[in-house]
Amino acid sequence: MAQRLHLVFGGELVDPSKSAFKDMDDIHIVGMFPDYESAYAAWKAEAQRTVDDAHMRYFIAHIHRLRDEEQEASSTEELG
Repeated sequence: MAQRLHLVFGGELVDPSKSAFKDMDDIHIVGMFPDYESAYAAWKAEAQRTVDDAHMRYFIAHIHRLRDEEQEASSTEELG
């Protein structure tokens, strides 16, 4: 089975309708997880912990989807 790393992080947003952080130095790194299920559980715990603050938001980044910028992209990847 291939390893599928996921990063869970979050922080206070400038505007709750956007994804721009208010203070980049204050981003909370929850952790790196080996599968989506464990990342989702960590994300959910942090999201529920901060549910009363509309400006706090947590995200799951699919680290395994990152690619080497030196390698040429496929034609379908360039479509967006």
